Amino acid sequence: MSTEPKLDIYSRVTNKILADLEQGVRPWVKPWSSGHAAGRIGRPLRHTGQPYQGVNILLLWGSTVENGFSAPFWMTFKQAHELGAHVRKGEKGSLVVYANSITKTEKNEETGEESERDIPFLKGYTVFNVEQIEDLPAHYYAKPSRPEAPETDRNESLDRFFRNTRADIRHGGDRAFYSTVADYVKMPPFPAFRDPESYYATLAHEMTHWTSHENRLDRDLVSRGGYAKEELVAELGAAFLCADLGITPEVREDHASYIKHWLKVLKDDKRFIFRAAAYAQHAVDHLQRYQQTQEEAGEQAA
Repeated sequence: MSTEPKLDIYSRVTNKILADLEQGVRPWVKPWSSGHAAGRIGRPLRHTGQPYQGVNILLLWGSTVENGFSAPFWMTFKQAHELGAHVRKGEKGSLVVYANSITKTEKNEETGEESERDIPFLKGYTVFNVEQIEDLPAHYYAKPSRPEAPETDRNESLDRFFRNTRADIRHGGDRAFYSTVADYVKMPPFPAFRDPESYYATLAHEMTHWTSHENRLDRDLVSRGGYAKEELVAELGAAFLCADLGITPEVREDHASYIKHWLKVLKDDKRFIFRAAAYAQHAVDHLQRYQQTQEEAGEQAA
């Protein structure tokens, strides 16, 4: 595992994302036809099947797009070896990061009292996509046995997901937005969208904004650096949620106009992409918790 200074890792990650943005490419909007038996799981997966989180999603999505991978699974050289497999000679790995903290005990020289302080640290390490590895168990390479079902109009499971949040979602007009003052989400009518996935992906974006309310996650980024920061969090949150729900992300032209603002934000603060990804992850986790609450309520009523 790498022991390089944590600032170098922050810079490496941010610079990679900056390079994509400068080419007009948002690395969190990826091809969604995975072509794998794991189905339309949009998040990259560890070799155990556990999804990656936060900024590691962006890093591995970027590598997926850059290298044309279709399999969602990633593992280290050692993990491949433990499975009786080996990374093909000449293959280049992809960076992911591991964040944790160590507890340091400090002694006050004047009082003699001891106190503990958590010191965060960040390490980078290398993983390989299973398409770069030979002799793995067959399920890592498995292709889908049947084509995906065609899209229908409204999707009841997606409607239920957003309905379970109990958010005030209103329809009408010709633009989508979240009103921070009145605490509601406004969406154009369903038939106004070119396809069902565009509707649900746009709703995922606005619902990420919805989580910022002071009675929910209290994420006030607008007053602490401009709307571009909150918009970046909503973009990432929507991408993460779309991955979980099997929705193709909506590429909205108005969001493309934010790229130049995101470039400035990320150049000014090499660590913000990590915070933005963490905020986005918290937003998705928050929306997912409503589903658990509704399931528990249903079991109690049964």
